Amino acid sequence: MQYRNFGRLDFKVSALGFGAMRLPTIGGDDGRIDEELAIKMIRYAIDNGVNYVDTAYGYHRGNSEIVVGKALKDGYREKTKLATKLPPWNVNVKEDMDRLLNEQLRKLDTDHIDFYLLHALNKDTWNKLYNLGVLDWAEGVIKKGKIRYLGFSFHYDLETFKKIVDAYDWTFCQIQYNYMDIEHQAGMEGLKYASNKGLAVVIMEPLRGGRLANPPDRVRQVFESFPIKRSPVAWALLWLWNQPEVSTVLSGMSNFEQVKENIEIADKSGINILTQEELRLIEKVRETYLGIKAIDCNECGYCMPCPNGVNIPLNFHLYNEGVRYNDFGGPRWHYRNGMQESERASSCIKCGVCEPKCPQHLSIRDLLEKVKETFEATV
Repeated sequence: MQYRNFGRLDFKVSALGFGAMRLPTIGGDDGRIDEELAIKMIRYAIDNGVNYVDTAYGYHRGNSEIVVGKALKDGYREKTKLATKLPPWNVNVKEDMDRLLNEQLRKLDTDHIDFYLLHALNKDTWNKLYNLGVLDWAEGVIKKGKIRYLGFSFHYDLETFKKIVDAYDWTFCQIQYNYMDIEHQAGMEGLKYASNKGLAVVIMEPLRGGRLANPPDRVRQVFESFPIKRSPVAWALLWLWNQPEVSTVLSGMSNFEQVKENIEIADKSGINILTQEELRLIEKVRETYLGIKAIDCNECGYCMPCPNGVNIPLNFHLYNEGVRYNDFGGPRWHYRNGMQESERASSCIKCGVCEPKCPQHLSIRDLLEKVKETFEATV
């Protein structure tokens, strides 16, 4: 296993971290973890050098922390650093913070959390926790020894990310980052910004929820045309580990084969080991992915504002995301849960005001109907 600096701390973290969000389950039920297999996987990873295990209050409907706690018995707790997260959606008063942390310590069967994160911060959840005094609270539980270091995980825009980074003397942060998300959420600029401030940066979604592991034929052909042969997973992970600002990369592993494969890749990782030709290959792969879309929208926004409030570019973006990765699950969730009803394609009244403004001359009304049928169909 290769090890890397963890921000300002005198701690070398394994290049690969074990993310306990996608543990093996029984019968496809996310809440029923195959405990025996999950424990064997976590312990195998630790036996092979992994020293960072990440979980959260809500993973596997609250059962991930319990299984991780069991996996870290028999001496394994002393071999690894443990990370878990405070869920902002379960915090309504300051007292909830103590209640949740104490529950997590019981579930994990430990007396302290090494790395504690404010979970999935965005503009609203950050303001909520900040106004409830989460930073003062965290200082208090650090003094009590219940947590060692405070950080946050993040899903929002770059401006908000920088604001949060600057708001406190964080030890670390956790961002979604991969070769397709270099300008999404915190992105590459956020990675460098946090690292330059002295934060360790933990990477989540290195394979974009597994989508980069099984690329479409057009992308696979780009990989196969290159003289150096690696799996899509290896290319994606090595691209991340090539960057000095990356502290550790979390992988949500669901079977033993993934654990073994990722450890083997991590063993060969390093900073600045990819050649310029290899980096250009990743750029070509990214361009090929971006060229895969069903709606030829470049998200210029000329069609906006819609008189009825429909977010036309976002509807088309989500549809193209589903086509690009052959997976409509995430885009459908965002459509149904991350958009106001007025923003959805179903709110189009077919007035046609948008269409003359479109440089691509798209039949926007017909395309919005297609988006509606895809995302609002019963699945």
